[in-house]
Amino acid sequence: MTNKTTNTRTVVANISLSLDGRTTGPGGDYDMSWIVPHAVTDGTRNNMIAVTSLATTVLLGRKNYQGFGSYWPSVADNESADPRDRAFSSWLNSVEKVVFSSTLKDAPWENSRIVNADPAAVVRDLQKQTGGNIIVLASGSIIKRLLEADALDCLSITFCPEVAGGGARLFEDGLPASSWMLRQSNATESGALCLLYDRIRE
Repeated sequence: MTNKTTNTRTVVANISLSLDGRTTGPGGDYDMSWIVPHAVTDGTRNNMIAVTSLATTVLLGRKNYQGFGSYWPSVADNESADPRDRAFSSWLNSVEKVVFSSTLKDAPWENSRIVNADPAAVVRDLQKQTGGNIIVLASGSIIKRLLEADALDCLSITFCPEVAGGGARLFEDGLPASSWMLRQSNATESGALCLLYDRIRE
């Protein structure tokens, strides 16, 4: 998964969506119960490894940083965990993690740093540096900002066969128009679709 149109690093957004276009449930930012049955299937795990393996920088919002950081760091050493979860944990521990926050004062997870800046500007700076892909993991607010700036090269969407009935939306009115090409589509055992779209640019 490389950027075919430029020599810069490919910017990937990875997120789960419900049938009604939600990224969270009606209970708020941490209402993710509708995602869980689809996140633990073989198909979804394999897709996550494939999507993340080429990335060397992860972009996270504060809430996801704290949520991921409370669970994933120790999974790498958990011999009873699924090998793919252990591999994902090792990868996540080792990559550069850029955390967007105006309130966090320290980032204890290894290889993390906090920035209080526009995500699109940070991405432009990162693309001037050497490295692999840059991926946003499940942080809807950052993905929205990058969509607004037309700064995403790839959308990795796990489309879950659930109606959340409320919650945050990813695609709001007012986003600039854009065209995308489906590169890959895989159905999981739970009925979710793992979709990979590349941005079409002239």
